[in-house]
Order: sequence, then structure tokens, then C-alpha cells
Amino acid sequence: MPEQPGQPERHPLHLREGDPYGPHNLPYGVFSTADEPDRRRIGVRYGDHVLDVHTAATALGSAHSDLLAHPHLGALLAAGRPVWRAVRTDIRTWLGYPAIEPFLHPLADVTLHLPFAVADYVDFYASEHHATNVGRIFRPDGEPLTPNWKHLPIGYHGRAGTIVVSGTPVVRPSGQRRAPGEEVPSFGPSQRLDIEAEVGFVVGTPSALGERVPQSAFRDHVFGVCLVNDWSARDIQAWEYVPLGPFLGKSFATSVSAWITPLEALEAAFVAPPARDRELLPYLDDSELPPAALDIRITVTLNGHTVSEPPFSSMYWTAAQQLAHLTVNGASLRTGDLFASGTVSGPRPDQRGSLLELTWSGRDPLELPDGKRTFLEDGDEVTMTAWAPGPGGAVVALGEVTGRIAPAAG
Repeated sequence: MPEQPGQPERHPLHLREGDPYGPHNLPYGVFSTADEPDRRRIGVRYGDHVLDVHTAATALGSAHSDLLAHPHLGALLAAGRPVWRAVRTDIRTWLGYPAIEPFLHPLADVTLHLPFAVADYVDFYASEHHATNVGRIFRPDGEPLTPNWKHLPIGYHGRAGTIVVSGTPVVRPSGQRRAPGEEVPSFGPSQRLDIEAEVGFVVGTPSALGERVPQSAFRDHVFGVCLVNDWSARDIQAWEYVPLGPFLGKSFATSVSAWITPLEALEAAFVAPPARDRELLPYLDDSELPPAALDIRITVTLNGHTVSEPPFSSMYWTAAQQLAHLTVNGASLRTGDLFASGTVSGPRPDQRGSLLELTWSGRDPLELPDGKRTFLEDGDEVTMTAWAPGPGGAVVALGEVTGRIAPAAG
């Protein structure tokens, strides 16, 4: 919140009490300034400021200065967990020095960019509540869950090239769709454009082709967490997805936060996953491992109005299990890989993470102050925010992800 008129300007190193972007958080991003718009640099958010970490590291003689001199996070991601910890320790130390002030930029004065070069993108389907709701919508007379659902984390490979940073307009996609009762498809803009509230995991340390990554190695490979809105054109997807799954209905845009929260900032948020009612194969069995679910509370707003509050802790499959499944066939990890949880939905109607569920496929429109909604209209803006418990009762905020729907091209 900006300072009110008549109030003294707040010192950049003096945070408001309970600030969720304090030294216990320190998410990484990439920014540029108005005076150097073409120079992208790594920053760390501290309160309502951004620390230019390379300039600070150079001035303070840090051994990691060269690692932080890049226009994206790739080199830091690839450096591995011991370096991630060392750099984080350095930054927390620097923020205790008054001499760090010249390297802090007001958040309102910078432009944020996609913080890492996305290598591959995988999207999972890990919420039992979401999968059950979707099954009941599309198979009302059958079993809501497919036979494989509780035996493995279902996923698909998405399009890395259409990952966009928060704030990027989302152009309504066009494609083939076939309405109920029609014999042949038509072509045109999607009429059932939807959101998917998700949590994403950014891979740092790669793995070799043919090598499996066990759940126990999750924290050695995953650098951090971000919010994801994996937009979905339900009508295009419904016509195309049999037999090979999502394609054009998903690949037009996936929005991610401009801030990547290090896993180390979320240590206090790890909790036990929901009870499983199927025996899991050994590579997915986590019964003897430390708790790997995350207590992240998401809020979804549509044009400024809260429409859902999905709890990430309710996800049936954890990110560690997803990573183990992703690599169990020997598929390699690359620095900058992004894998997302799939839609996060809880057991209550107000915890559903997609409009498909919230409106029950359009049957029950949302009543909003600015009118009814079944699916997204041009000009609609969706914002997702989230927080998790931090150390000593602190709150860790995850960077928001926002997107506004632009009319279809052409």
C-alpha cells in the first residue's frame, strides 16, 4: 500500500509489521528500469522494493557476483542447492546493512519480466476434488475418476514457448469446436474460455537421460515455486482431446508469476498429504518420507471479486511424486523445466479452481457485481494470489499472477 499524503516516506529497509515479503521470503525475479529499459537484471523482492542483486554482489565483493550477472535466473538455477542456500544467506546478510540502500528500487518503478527461460513444461492433474468434479460433469452416469487416477499422477506435456509472465494480455484463442447437436465442427474464437488455478515448480539442477529422480531428491532439483494460471479453451479442448489429450485448447497461453519463491522459504509450510486409499508402487510411496504437501492458500479474483479460495494442501499427489513420475521412465530434467500441479480445487464449492467447476459447465452462472459469468468475456481480468505459513508465525506471500482477456486475433 502506498504511503498516505502527509505521512513520512518509509525507509526501504524498514518493513511494515508482518510484511509477507520480508527476509524470510526473498523471491527471485527479473526486472528493468525506466532509465535502462533494455537491461534486464536479477532482483529479489524485499517489501515493496526490488534489490538489484548483481550490483549489490559486485559492490560487496560476493563470490557469487558472476552467477548473478545474467538477464535471467538460468545460471543460478543450474548452480545447485548448496549455491542457492549460500546466495540466499548472503542476501539476508546484505539486507542488514544500510549500505545496501542504493541497490533497492521501488517496486512501482520497475518492469518485471519472465524470470527464467522455460525449457520444458508439464502439467499434471493432481487434485482429486477437481478430477472428480470434471468426471461428474462429463460422465454423469459413470465413474468420475478414471481407473488409473489413484495409481499415478496423470499429466501432459505442454508448450514452453507460450509461458508468459503475469500481466501479459491473453488473446482469446480460435480453433475448431463442435457444439452439442452439431454434426460437423465450426471454426472461431473460443466461447468457453476458462482459468485453472495452479502451483508451479521450477527445476534448477538437471538430471541425465536415463536417470530416475526419486522423491527423496526433490529439494536437490527443484529451486522454487510460483503461481500458474493454465488458461483453457474448454470447447476447443473438448473436440480435439480424444485420443491424444490437450493440444490447441491449452497451448495458447500459460501465465506464471514474475516471482519465484525459493523452496527454502516454504520450510514451515510442508504438511502431510491427504490419506491415500490405494497402495502405491514403491517409486510413488511416500509413507516413510518427510511430509511433502504444501499448505498454500490461493485466492482467485475475477474483475476484483473473489470467486474461489482453493487450498493446495488438499492435492492428492505431491510435487515430489510428480517429479518422480516425470522421470521414472528415464526422461531427463533440464534447468528451467516447469511442472505445474494441475487445477487446485478443494472439497467446497467456493474452493473450485476453474470456472468449469464453479459454474458446473455453465449451468450455474456466477453472480458478480458486474454481471453474470459462465466463462470469460473479453476484458475480464483474473488475478491469483496466495500465501503460506512461514517461520515463527510469519506469512510467506507468493507473487501474484494476473491476465486480462484480449479479443481474438483477426
